[in-house]
Amino acid sequence: MNLINNIHFRNWQGDLFGGVVAAIVALPLALAFGVASGAGAIAGLYGAIIVGFFAALFGGTPAQVSGPTGPMTVVVTTVIATFVARYPDTGLAMAFTVVMLGGLLQILFGVMRLGQYITLMPYTVISGFMSGIGVIIILLQLPPLLGYAGSGGVIGTLQQLPTYLSQPNYIALGLGLLTLAIVFGTPKRLNQILPAPLLGLAIVTILSVVVFGDAKLTRIGVIPQGLPSLRLPTFNLVELADMLRYGLMLGVLGSIDSLLTSLVADSISRTQHDSDRELIGQGIGNMVSGLFGGLPGAGATMRTVVNVQAGGKTPLSGIIHALALVLVLFWAGPLTAQIPNAVLAGLLLKVGIDILDWGFIRRAPRLSIRGTGLMYLVLFLTVFVDLITAVLVGAFIANVLTIKRLTDVQNDNIRAIFDPTDHHSLSPVEKEILTRSAGEILLFQLGGPMSFGAAKSITQRMAIIKDYRVLVLDLSEVPTLGVSAALAIESIVKDSIDRHRHVWIVARSEQVQNRLKKLDLDRFSSQPKIFKGKPIIVTSQLHQLGDRLQALQSALALIQHRSE
Repeated sequence: MNLINNIHFRNWQGDLFGGVVAAIVALPLALAFGVASGAGAIAGLYGAIIVGFFAALFGGTPAQVSGPTGPMTVVVTTVIATFVARYPDTGLAMAFTVVMLGGLLQILFGVMRLGQYITLMPYTVISGFMSGIGVIIILLQLPPLLGYAGSGGVIGTLQQLPTYLSQPNYIALGLGLLTLAIVFGTPKRLNQILPAPLLGLAIVTILSVVVFGDAKLTRIGVIPQGLPSLRLPTFNLVELADMLRYGLMLGVLGSIDSLLTSLVADSISRTQHDSDRELIGQGIGNMVSGLFGGLPGAGATMRTVVNVQAGGKTPLSGIIHALALVLVLFWAGPLTAQIPNAVLAGLLLKVGIDILDWGFIRRAPRLSIRGTGLMYLVLFLTVFVDLITAVLVGAFIANVLTIKRLTDVQNDNIRAIFDPTDHHSLSPVEKEILTRSAGEILLFQLGGPMSFGAAKSITQRMAIIKDYRVLVLDLSEVPTLGVSAALAIESIVKDSIDRHRHVWIVARSEQVQNRLKKLDLDRFSSQPKIFKGKPIIVTSQLHQLGDRLQALQSALALIQHRSE
């Protein structure tokens, strides 16, 4: 794995324009996320610069642009509010230490090559927690939209919401709604030239200064200019468990958020990302961001799409995006001082509304009642408990439902055949053999992948069958055999031989053959002859019908020989 992303200058003009346009889109959102987090607008700008630069330099998605995102901001807002409330002097430093821990975990995920597994999550779960994050963003932006500072949490916001609604700051509300109208109503052609978030930010801020300059409005204030100062990690042994839990939350969410955006980037840029290297790049970016007091970030879908549409194709565009924001950091401080918080709330309301998975919410009841219920459960847990609990509970339930469906399919492929007349999968010769055996040959067929879900059914089916002299276990249509299913087969073989039955096992798949050999089924028979019930594994590479026919012919010959 190369340490540095594949950077070249063959597309420098497209990357330059794409990076600058992405920076224009990123600026208002970075300021808004910083204010919403409680760490200040400058923390959002630092996060956009640092995560954007290092994720592009060390990541694995060519055209991706990274920075603070809605989901990451929701989590870090909780982290900051929790630790600052407990430790007013060191709480903020502890929160940024959690950001570093999240980045470190992302690096570990990448080194352990877990990238390919992180996005292997049911869509109902992803939809539920992303929509839940959208709900959280919307709820948390209602207080600043109404002219209040807010309580910092969903429960507190809901408790105070009646008061906010009954006594709103009408000027702040009007400015926020105007911003929301601009970002929703900007024509697409104009949006391609001047991004709607920046347009709304500029127009409404100027309006607030010119028309409502003396009104009582909460504004960003002057943000510090220049480079950030170093923030060394600060730990508290009493809070270590919570710090690790929040770090895991940030690491998992940042990984999912980034890799989902990487898939979007692949589809629109016709490239292929390296998921493990992307996690390492994102982790480095978040570690450095936390070290310098910046918000955590992830791959940002809107900024990435804008970058590609403007011509960006390589990691150079992400680096240019970060450098353009550095220029803003040095000269735009006084210009941002007059931005009302209500305007930023309008921008973030648009982000929250966009995060809601409207397409799935509308179609879910028609697709699956269980899926709909699971999606809303994950959404509820995300809003009112926490993200990790929501994902773990959702993934567990989704996997249980999937296992149940797969088990039902596997059970349908388990057949005990005495009477061949109703089984069209058998050849005429095989049907004749079973007919001539007069019920003394039991053909026990398994089909499809056999996992632990089928083990119980295999044992139950065989337990109710008593009268047979020869058992032919047909695994020719089984491509893979799980440990539990293999042990169930072992139990069947042992029981049959203990009852002086004779056993043939037909297997074509190399995996199945190897699994059966490792079971050492020969140990159940001390005599090497077939007539004492020694199991034989037919492993010829003939057509699967020929394998089964060979076993049935041998079984019939055995019965006729014993009859003589």
